[in-house]
Amino acid sequence: MTGKGFGRLLVTVYGILAFAAVGRSSYELATKFSEAPVAYSLSTFSAVVYVVATLALARGHARWRAVAWVAVLIEAVGVVTVGALSVTVTDAFGESTVWSGFGQGYGYVPLVLPFVGLWWLWRTRPGAPSGGGTPVATPTESEA
Repeated sequence: MTGKGFGRLLVTVYGILAFAAVGRSSYELATKFSEAPVAYSLSTFSAVVYVVATLALARGHARWRAVAWVAVLIEAVGVVTVGALSVTVTDAFGESTVWSGFGQGYGYVPLVLPFVGLWWLWRTRPGAPSGGGTPVATPTESEA
């Protein structure tokens, strides 16, 4: 399902964001962790979430889809929570994170992406009416 079309694009965007988040968090951990440990720990956590989501979406099989659902839900909750806290309590984290300001530093991609990912996972679930998943067989009247 992720080998072509929109699924491939989604995995590519997740991969780019994962790469950026890993790079950012690695630099922050190596050079200035003591300045804002909460912010830099959140950046590292978000990087791990993006890597897991990317791998799970790319794999696409049943177990990996379950992992993708969890990772993308965590991402959605994280970006909304951290985004809201960073806007309302401006000194909550000490420094900005990937999810600060609802992903403002990344063009709001971190805010939009999990909801696109959730939509895509729902649309392509097995048995989805027009989602591209394998339809679930329903018994006919003669079988019932």
